[in-house]
Amino acid sequence: MGDGSSVKTESDYDVLYRIMTTRMSVRRIRPDPIPEEYVEKILEAGRWAMSGANGQPWEYLVIKDPKRKKDLYDAFQDTNQEFCFWMEQMRPFELRHPAFQVKGDDLKDEWQKIRNSTGGQQRRPWHEAPVVIVVLGDGRRQWATVNAAFTFGRHASHFTDGLANTCTHMQLAIASLGLGSHWGTVHVQEPLKRVLGVPDLIDVYLIISVGFADIERKPGVRRDLKELVHRETYDMSKFMSNEDIIDYLYKLRGKTMFRYHLKDSLLPGVSDSAKKR
Repeated sequence: MGDGSSVKTESDYDVLYRIMTTRMSVRRIRPDPIPEEYVEKILEAGRWAMSGANGQPWEYLVIKDPKRKKDLYDAFQDTNQEFCFWMEQMRPFELRHPAFQVKGDDLKDEWQKIRNSTGGQQRRPWHEAPVVIVVLGDGRRQWATVNAAFTFGRHASHFTDGLANTCTHMQLAIASLGLGSHWGTVHVQEPLKRVLGVPDLIDVYLIISVGFADIERKPGVRRDLKELVHRETYDMSKFMSNEDIIDYLYKLRGKTMFRYHLKDSLLPGVSDSAKKR
């Protein structure tokens, strides 16, 4: 500076790292509206994602109408969530997805509690968020890349790679704007398409609810970098047996369950009546 003093500034990487490490999935979003310019910035970030041969297979459907959001939520709960709930009941209790760890005598009753968001967990149905962004994909745009992208040795395709990339861009943009968001995985598309009028050839890939968070941030849980990195060749001392993986999952659930029980995480000023909802 002109007076000889120095001001320490964050590097671009420091800013990006701070955003990445403070981003979290928010399951309690306030219904307060967000500026329209924020929505445009989120979408703008998404369109700059990477995709195979720059095919750009993504499209975004922005929903603000309360009835449309509720219709989409109901369709999602009655297909995707119910499917996941019953699938998870086949696993040992401790290994079930945290959202579906229930211990009631009547599983149908427990499902209804989750279905109606009254399962004792401090969350709001995501349709109450002011903005819901549905990420769509047109696989035909991936004709831009080589046909091998769809076949040999691929567990996914360039199509799903690109859609994941655009979603990540948007999630980081949301965090950079001081907003919260949730990643809603779609397993069964057809009921959602009917609500949204989406053509058969277009995929419904992801549902992102966006708004101001109504919970405090909790530390992220990630594996230590030294466990992930190999130098020059694969380090077999880091290879995990099947038994090791199951043990890892038990420990992981123990570290992440608190994210799904948010009673002590509501932001200051939330009323007691709100905590009981």
